Amino acid sequence: MVDSNAVTQPAEKDPSDWVTGDEPVTGPQQSYLSTLAQQAGEQVETTDLTKAEASQKIEELKEQTGR
Repeated sequence: MVDSNAVTQPAEKDPSDWVTGDEPVTGPQQSYLSTLAQQAGEQVETTDLTKAEASQKIEELKEQTGR
C-alpha cells in the first residue's frame, strides 16, 4: 500500500540547505513576494535577496496573510 501523503506532499528542505540558496532571487519569487508584502501592508525590498532569503520571507508573509 502506498502512503498517499508521501506521494502528494512535496519534500520540504530548509532554504538554508539549498545548493542554490545563495543565488539571486528569481523573478517569480520577487513578484510573489511583492504581492504578499502588499497584502500584508509591508514594504519589502526584493532586489538584494537570495533565493533562500526570499523563500523564508515568503513563508513569513504567507502566515501573516493566511495564504
